[in-house]
Amino acid sequence: MKAFIFDLNGTMVNDMPYHAKAWTRIANQELGGNFTDTEIKNNMYGKNAEVLIRLFGSDRFTDAEMDKLSEDKEEQYRREYKDELALLPGLTEFLERAYQAGIPMAIGSAAIPSNIDFVLDNLNIRHYFKAIVSAHDVTHSKPDPESFTKPAALLGVKPEDCIVFEDVPKGAEAAHNAGMKAVILTTTHPIEDFADRDNILHFAVDFNDDYIKGLI
Repeated sequence: MKAFIFDLNGTMVNDMPYHAKAWTRIANQELGGNFTDTEIKNNMYGKNAEVLIRLFGSDRFTDAEMDKLSEDKEEQYRREYKDELALLPGLTEFLERAYQAGIPMAIGSAAIPSNIDFVLDNLNIRHYFKAIVSAHDVTHSKPDPESFTKPAALLGVKPEDCIVFEDVPKGAEAAHNAGMKAVILTTTHPIEDFADRDNILHFAVDFNDDYIKGLI
């Protein structure tokens, strides 16, 4: 393979419980919802406005209200996760080995730019990535392929020459729709949640996995 494209949340950093906690507080305590943990988990993908619409319907909030709720949620996430911020085990070494081998790398994430900056700059890993595509850079969220086809184009690499690292079924579906193979980190979803995806090369708990090491 000629390039690696990484999802961020749950793939590079195991932060999805903190996102879920922030969404639960916003949805249930602040907005009067009564959502279960499973309902929150199954709906918190894509752009924040899309999450709010899935949970509360399309007529509940104005765009300005959704923008404010989104920023409140992300500020809470960053505040509570900052002291725990860390890459998945083995990822620091994997990024350095790929970088030294000249393999171009990109991020294709539904995260907003400030959350991507929060991870890259606090962990000092921005230099590894030649392209960064955030929620603000795409028209359609995963499972639409744009989050992966756009960074591939920025890298100058054909989709079939990319491996995507993901952690959620919608991300694996987006990789499939982009014509890309995927490696799944099982931080967020069990293997059985990906039963209908035929583009998955491997499942791993972290980047110390021998299969992942062997990709370089």
